Formats: sequence, C-alpha cells, structure tokens
Amino acid sequence: MMSKINRLVILIVSILAVALIVPSATWSHSTVRMLEARHNSKMSPVIWVPGSSANQDRYDPVFKQLNSGKDKHSVLKITVNTNNKVEYTGSIRPNDRQPFIVIAFQDNKDGYPTIKKQAKWFNTAFNELTKRYHFNNFSAVGHSNGGLVLSFFLEDYNNAAETRMTKLVTMGSPYNSYENSLSNKTVMLNDLIDGRSKIDKDLSVYSISGSETYSSDGIVPLQSVEAGKYVFQNQVKHYTQLTFTGSDTEHSDLPSNPQVLDIIRKNILNDKDRNMQQNSGQNVQHKNTPITNK
Repeated sequence: MMSKINRLVILIVSILAVALIVPSATWSHSTVRMLEARHNSKMSPVIWVPGSSANQDRYDPVFKQLNSGKDKHSVLKITVNTNNKVEYTGSIRPNDRQPFIVIAFQDNKDGYPTIKKQAKWFNTAFNELTKRYHFNNFSAVGHSNGGLVLSFFLEDYNNAAETRMTKLVTMGSPYNSYENSLSNKTVMLNDLIDGRSKIDKDLSVYSISGSETYSSDGIVPLQSVEAGKYVFQNQVKHYTQLTFTGSDTEHSDLPSNPQVLDIIRKNILNDKDRNMQQNSGQNVQHKNTPITNK
C-alpha cells in the first residue's frame, strides 16, 4: 500500500515539475529570441513628439520636405489615449532602416502635470514599439513640450542598456517654463536637474531656439530654452545649443525652418541625397560650443 502511495506521489511531483519546466523553457526561449532580434536589428527609427495642442499630424509638412529626396522614410503615427490604449496610423515599410514614428497624445494640454503624464504615455507606446520592431537604438525630435516629454522619458523610464537614444533634437522647448530669467528656476526645471544623472552619457543633444524678437520666439523665452544646459551640459557626450534668427523662427515655424531641417539631415538622418535648402535671410548663433565628456 505504501509503495503504491509513494509511486503516486512521485508521479504527481513529476507531472508538476514538467508543468512548471515547459512554460519556463518556453518563456526563456522566447526571451532569448527577442533579445537576439533586438541585438541584430538594423532599424534605428526617428521618433517625433509634438508639443501642446498638436496631434499626430503635426509633422506632416516636415516629412514632406525630408522625403523630397531619393531616400524615403516611411511614417507610422501613434496616439496614446488617456486610458493607455495605443492607436496606430500608417505603417513601416519592410527594410526601412530609419522610419519616422510620431508619438502624440489624446490629452495634449499644456502644463507640467500633463507633461509628466505624457512621458508615461510615451513609455507605454515606446514599450509596444520595441516589442513589435525590436530596435536597439533610436533618435528623437521634440518640438516645444515634446522636447520636455522626451527629457523626462530619459530620466524616468528609458533603459539605455536595452534601447538607447543616441541623438536628441529639441526645438523651442521651455525647460524653465515661461520664465525670462535663469535665476528663477521652476519646479519642473529643478526636477529635471535632480534627475539628470539618469540620462545616458553617450547621448548627443541639439537644443534649438528661435528668435523672432530679441528675447523669445514669440511664445517661449530664449532664457527658458537655454535652461536646458542645466539638464544636459557635462552630463551627455555632446550638447550643442543654437539660436536661429530671421524668417521662419517663430515658435510654431521652427519644425519646418530650413536651417532646423539641415540640422536634422546632417546629424540624425542617413540620407544619401542631402540637397540642403539655404536661406540667406537667416543667421545661426551657436550659443554653446559642443561639449564632450571625457
């Protein structure tokens, strides 16, 4: 009788062990395949984040200009709803190594609390993208508050060991909100400064401001854009701050500004055809020379 009971116990234990091992092995193999796919991925997308009050179509005029040459970048648009549901429009062409991906938000209001929520929503969409496309690095472009969303994402969510942001371009991003003086640091700026050590040191950042007037781009003060130096300078590999003057330098015009497009073409895109547009009525002032961490 005891022998039968012992055999039954052994059988039950064996069945439970197999039941536990098989899912574990399946999960392990699946994880290895995912990591291998990510390691071997040749895709390096450019992720675009619009500013307040803008939707997923914000960059359409920009993409039209950037896709006017021989190299065509496919466009995938994403809107993250307040319930974390992610909606997709468009697609990524097979073998497109540098597609454009727009991540926008249903709640696109201005304000620090919304920016923090958008950084979390951005991470939701980003995680879906990395699971679907397995890329291991990307570049990013953010206009206005979009640059702040990307900055908070770098500090609060991005795991550079798995998927690294290599280059970041911000345009008219108000790091110190609408303050005209760098001596008056807002709560948002102080929070970004406090978290700056989490930003990957291999990142290259290009901070662009417009100067419709001597002190602002018509909406964001120059001093607020320049406050980004407190977040990135001496933390990332390269930090370059540029101010454009002349035509098309108002806040809403910056994404389509020819000089800004040149910066994106030269420093982010791998286009073979780079027939840059020049506008003699514009000037660029390098407010800070590139800074390299040793």
